[in-house]
Amino acid sequence: MFKSATFLPSSNIYEVNVRQYTEEGTFRAFMQHIPRLHKMGVEVLWLMPIHPIGKINRKGLLGSYYSISDFEDINAEFGTKKDFKELIVAAHDAGMKVIIDWVANHAAWDNVWTILHPDFFCKNESGDFISPYDWTDVIQIDHNSKAQQQHMMDAMAYWIKEFDIDGFRADLAHLTPLLFWIEARTKMQQLKPDLIWLAETEEVSYHQAFDISFTWNWMHASENYVRQHLVDEVFKDAVKKNEIDFPSEALRLYFTSNHDENSWNGTEYDKYGKFAKAMAVSCATLPSSVPLLYSGQEIPNEKRLAFFEKDTLQTNGIYELENFYATLFLFRKKYPLFKNLKNDFHFLRSPERIISYITKNSEYAMLVLLNFSDHNFSGEISSENLSGKYNNLFSHEEIYAEGSVSVNLPSGGYIILYKA
Repeated sequence: MFKSATFLPSSNIYEVNVRQYTEEGTFRAFMQHIPRLHKMGVEVLWLMPIHPIGKINRKGLLGSYYSISDFEDINAEFGTKKDFKELIVAAHDAGMKVIIDWVANHAAWDNVWTILHPDFFCKNESGDFISPYDWTDVIQIDHNSKAQQQHMMDAMAYWIKEFDIDGFRADLAHLTPLLFWIEARTKMQQLKPDLIWLAETEEVSYHQAFDISFTWNWMHASENYVRQHLVDEVFKDAVKKNEIDFPSEALRLYFTSNHDENSWNGTEYDKYGKFAKAMAVSCATLPSSVPLLYSGQEIPNEKRLAFFEKDTLQTNGIYELENFYATLFLFRKKYPLFKNLKNDFHFLRSPERIISYITKNSEYAMLVLLNFSDHNFSGEISSENLSGKYNNLFSHEEIYAEGSVSVNLPSGGYIILYKA
């Protein structure tokens, strides 16, 4: 129904937790990192909710970003609207896009609409507001209210018209009716045609309104594969399911961490251990992938960040994995294979816990090898599709293949070979 921006298939997204990113926890403090992130190849900044946080039934000292008291205002802890506008300008000057988190399903108990438009919310038999699930710091929006939907779209339009944002990450998108999102995108596209629409959902139908959806199922499968030492088919089947279930033009957000995962389930090192980097390589090279990097993964961050309190990322100014992620992100941006969503993809036959796959079209080819075993692997990977000269992305070696390639892959190691 909608056409994605042409740069999206080869792009990446970096999630920004403003509160925890710096000691100051402000837009201005984060802005100092934009040149560094640009150099690292980051293309899209996703800012977690920037709005004021409700005080009634607040969790913790600072509350949840997703308990919003005003959809058209800025959280004063982060700065001012002027500060936010300058952040957008700085990102745009660096050639980056900025999308904001949008919560359309619920709001804070003291959201401004509770006074101005109390009929925008669901109520119990006693006429009291109600919370969805056990989320006691928020109340449920009534999606049957046409007036509420219009006000919500007006609020979305406000950030486009006044601040020139580049799109939205829809929080738990499937909890809000698909028809709302279709209408919202239709109207927002009239204001700015190449907006980015990212949905936190795996409901296939929501690709009628969104460009990119989350890969929660793959993430859980990949974690189980590593932690429980399951067979390779667990990893492979999760990838194949994405290919089968979703339309060819659907982009999928692959990740090893995000704000929820980090705070509630642990860092990527808690999940994947020494295989975290190999899994990050897969996130950047699987079919239709748009890789996500969460705040501080390039440090690397091995700390669970508190969700409702101040808990700053710890760094001494050295970002050990910057070059690793820059290599992946800039390769995706420059190598033409990633711009095409009609590539051929298949897994190759390889020893157990050596995941290998090839992606190719008539001009380009990429072979990825990942060692998820506890042992070094030395041997050959064979395929009739392997022929000609390949470059090793990380070592810069040239390799000539005629039906097979010889590799030496340490435990936790990864190789990307691409046809020149």
